[in-house]
Amino acid sequence: MKPNSEIEHSRIYPSPNPHVKLTEITYWSEGIRVKGMLAEPIVKGDYEGILYLRGGLQSIGMVRPARVAQIAQQGFIVFAPYYRGNRGGEGKDEFAGIDVYDSVHGVTLLKNYCLPNRIHLFAFSRGGIMALWTAILRQDITSVVTWGGVSSLRLNYKERIDMRRMMKRVIGGTPNRVPEIYDQRSAIRRAQKIEAPVLIIHGGKDVNVGIAHAYLLEETLKGLQKEVESWYYPELTHFFPGEKNHEVLKAALAWMRKQ
Repeated sequence: MKPNSEIEHSRIYPSPNPHVKLTEITYWSEGIRVKGMLAEPIVKGDYEGILYLRGGLQSIGMVRPARVAQIAQQGFIVFAPYYRGNRGGEGKDEFAGIDVYDSVHGVTLLKNYCLPNRIHLFAFSRGGIMALWTAILRQDITSVVTWGGVSSLRLNYKERIDMRRMMKRVIGGTPNRVPEIYDQRSAIRRAQKIEAPVLIIHGGKDVNVGIAHAYLLEETLKGLQKEVESWYYPELTHFFPGEKNHEVLKAALAWMRKQ
């Protein structure tokens, strides 16, 4: 078995941004090869790192080169795991099962390219629970941003009737039939292990991931006397429109730099 985070293969990926170099990397995670995308500013320098944790499942919500390049152009080295079972990676996407370690080992990989003591997690949607687990399992995270992020699989199952069949298949049943599996995957129950400051961003009209996820996370972290900040946008949905998206992204990256 190869060491976790060891790079098996890399190839240059066409970049939509002339200021950013993209590389698709195959690396080892818990005995299998998984893939992700590295984005680096063309201008060399000492950059902080961001592990970008995508939303969705399998091909839905896949890492977008334009998004990681957009973040990298602001002066960060970005690594975005595809999660196992995607884009030719081995294994199967498990929705916050052992695939969490694809993120955990992604941090170690990222440290080879950026300032190793300045690693941030930037999560969207399903990536929220991946980020929480990564911050729980590692104590070297500088900050966490979860944007429209999932905080509880039980809550996700309850809210998303359209996702229940997929969740039963991927997770192995319903919260009533296999509560122990949902509990094992519930990062919120181990939030006391999170040491990094957390920024929560959420739209009040989000029907993909209800704002209850944000409220639950904020309440839990505050109850544990953790450092947490929340930016709520009552009029917005899961996907912020172009100009507002860019504005909030820049503000979130500025928040990260201050931590």
